[in-house]
Parts: sequence; C-alpha cells; structure tokens
Amino acid sequence: MDVDAVQAFVAIADHQSFTRAAKALGSTQGAISVKLKRLEERIGQRLIERTPRLVRLSAQGAVFLDFARDFLVAHDRAVAGLHAGRRRLVLGIATHVGGAEVPTLLARLNAHDPALTIEVRLDNSRALLDAFDRGEVDAAIIRREDDRRDGEVLAPEHFGWFATPSFVHRPGEPLRLAASSPSCGIRNIATRALDAAGIAWTEVFLGCGTFAVSDAVSAGLAAAVFSRRLAPPGTVEISQRWGLPPLPSSEIVLLSTPSDARSRATLKTLATAFREHSTSESVGSAA
Repeated sequence: MDVDAVQAFVAIADHQSFTRAAKALGSTQGAISVKLKRLEERIGQRLIERTPRLVRLSAQGAVFLDFARDFLVAHDRAVAGLHAGRRRLVLGIATHVGGAEVPTLLARLNAHDPALTIEVRLDNSRALLDAFDRGEVDAAIIRREDDRRDGEVLAPEHFGWFATPSFVHRPGEPLRLAASSPSCGIRNIATRALDAAGIAWTEVFLGCGTFAVSDAVSAGLAAAVFSRRLAPPGTVEISQRWGLPPLPSSEIVLLSTPSDARSRATLKTLATAFREHSTSESVGSAA
C-alpha cells in the first residue's frame, strides 16, 4: 500500500476534517482527497463518509483504522532501523598532519554519531591521496600535494627546522638529517630547500613515519623538518642558529566524497573539530 495514502486516511480519521488533516501533513485538501481515493480504490472499500457538514469513518474504515496505524508504525520502525544501523567511516590521516587533535576528532565523531565505526589509516600524504583516488578511504586529512587544488582547506601548515638544544652541527660538515621514507613530502621540502641554498646534507636516520623521526631527533641523532605545531617536545627551532633556509608553507586539506546527508554532516563535524583545535593550539602557542 501507498504509505502517503494511509497517512492521509489516518489523519482524516483523527481530525475528522480534510482541511485539518491537510494542515497537519503540510499538504493541501485536494492532495489529501486524491490520496484517500487512491487508497479506497486499492482496497476496494469506502473508508470515509463525507457530507457538507460531517466527515466520519465508514464501517469498513473503522475496521481498517487499527490496521492502518499498525502499518504506519511498522513502516516507521523499518525506516528508523535503516538509519540507526552502524555505519563505517574509513578515515586516512597523514602521519605528519595528525597530532594532539586526533583524540578530539575521534571524540567529536563518536558524540555526533555513536553508531559510527571509525577505521583510521595512518600513512604519508601521497599514499593516502592515492588510496583516496582508488576509493579505499572515504575521507583523508593530508598536506596539500603538488598543484592539486581539490579538498576543503582546514588550516595552514608552517614548517621549521628542529633539533635538541645539544645537537651539534660543525661548520663545513653536511647537516645530519632524520627523515621518513623517500616518498615523504616533508623530506622533499627539506632536501629541496637545502639544495637550493647550497647546504650539504646527509641522511643519518630513515624511519617509518613521523613518530620514528621524532624519536631520532629527540635522541640528538639529527635535525629534521616538522610542522611547527608538531615539533617534538624538548626540541628547538634551529634555522637562525645554523643559517638554514626558510621553508614554504602548505595547507592541511580534507578530501572526501560524501554520498548522503548523513555523511556530509559527519564530515562537517570532522572539519569543524579540526579547525577549532587548530585555532586553540595557535592561541596557546601565541600565549
């Protein structure tokens, strides 16, 4: 049966008026009449008796009313079950982008939709960009790569040269660098800047991800380029001390392909949480 037609019948029965039923359903009297007629033709019974002064149930309508209410309840329960089912969001976060805000993002996503299963993948921006293009992740928070202009900008990203206060760099010797994989965009930013400035360098540590590089720098093995908001605790910016070249800024972007209103709302929550955390971090750093 037509759900809209059954809703129209129940509304007429409840309000004993086509006009009031139409108002309750946000419709018109004419549309309500058409729906009732369609329902009566479908079941082959006259359900409503209508006179210039009175609207009331027919005998068949009185019998059908309880069944109609049960039908609508079952319909609403089925629709609610579809919307309440668990959904999955595969979220890629670049290792050189995700920091202290990640717990905040996950908490906000859970508060927004407790039925959401969140799968997080950590990798460098290039690998996540390729995974997004292949449809393997639903959304990705990455550093903007090359000249690609798609994606929603979440925050600017500024870089610096960092090492421990005790790090030693002797004039005339190559700068000792720690970096992630050769495909890492941050590594490429560092080496291009050094090459352009004519500064010799040598890699003394290659690690799998930003966390390993942070450990190497914190241990005093080398210097490295980090986002200023993600520099390892206990390290200092060394560009002025050692005459290291300035580094170009970038942007953190959210790539996504939301297919429905619920997904769009989830991604809006994600973007808002990242921006709010980034803003509070900037204010805290300035203070």
